[in-house]
Amino acid sequence: MAEKSETCNHDCESCGENCSTRDFHVNLRKGSAVKKVIGIVSGKGGVGKSLVTSLLACKFNRSGFKTAILDADITGPSIPEAFGLAGERVTGTDEAINPVVTKNGIRIMSMNFLLEHQNDPVIWRGPIIAGAVKQFWTDVVWGDIDFMFVDMPPGTGDVPLTVFQSLPVDGIIVVASPQQLVRVIVEKAVKMAQAMKIPVIGLVENMSYVKCPKCGEEIRVFGESNIEAIAENYSLPVLARIPIEKEMSVAVDNGDIESLNVSYVDAAAALIEKI
Repeated sequence: MAEKSETCNHDCESCGENCSTRDFHVNLRKGSAVKKVIGIVSGKGGVGKSLVTSLLACKFNRSGFKTAILDADITGPSIPEAFGLAGERVTGTDEAINPVVTKNGIRIMSMNFLLEHQNDPVIWRGPIIAGAVKQFWTDVVWGDIDFMFVDMPPGTGDVPLTVFQSLPVDGIIVVASPQQLVRVIVEKAVKMAQAMKIPVIGLVENMSYVKCPKCGEEIRVFGESNIEAIAENYSLPVLARIPIEKEMSVAVDNGDIESLNVSYVDAAAALIEKI
C-alpha cells in the first residue's frame, strides 16, 4: 500500500489513491460527540437485531448513560414501533435534523421518522440507502452521547460496508437464532467484520428456547443450538441466550420496550462498557 501522496488534500472519499492513511470516516455535526459506537449485525433477517439493539439501549439508559440508536435498516425499520414512536416525525432544517427522543431520553433516528406514512415503502438502490445512513450520522444533531447502537440491516452489502467504513465503530455484536441454516450466515457476518478490522464483541442467540410455565423446562423450539460451536470456532464469547417470552413480545408490540427490565443482555453490556 502506498504512502500518502505529497499532493494529498485529505479528502479520501474523492481520492483514487490506495495510501496507507486512507480514512473514509465522516464527521459528526459540530456540537455533537459520540464516545462509543456499537453495531448490532447479522447475515440474516428476522433473528432479533432490533430487539437486541433496543434492550441494550434501554439497559445503558437505565444505567445513567446518554444513549442513542441509529436505525440503519432503511427499508425495514422496526425501532420506532418498539419504542411507541410510530407516526413521529423529526424536526429541524435543511441542514440539521433533530432526533426523536423516547420518554426515557434515548435519542433515535430512523427512516420512518421521515416518511409521510410509516407503511410507505422505501424503493431505493443500495448506494442511495447507504448515503442516507451516512447522513443519519452527519446531519443529525445527536448532542453528547456516551453509547450509540446501530441497528444494521441483514446481510453484508452496501449498508454494513458504509457503516464500517464511515462510522468509528468500536465493536459489533452478532445476533443469531438456533437453526442450523443460520450458522453459515452468522459466520459470514463475523468474517466481514474481521476483514474490515472491526472487533467482534461476541454472539447473542435470540429465540433460544421457550420456558414451560408449569414445570420450567426449557423447550428448544428450533432444535439444539449451534451458537457454542460458532463461538468456539472464532474464539468469541456467547453473551446471551434470549428466550421466546410473552412479556417481551407484548412490550415490543405495545411500543413499551422501555418498561422491560430483563437481565438477558447484562453480560453484553458489561463487555461493551469495558471497550
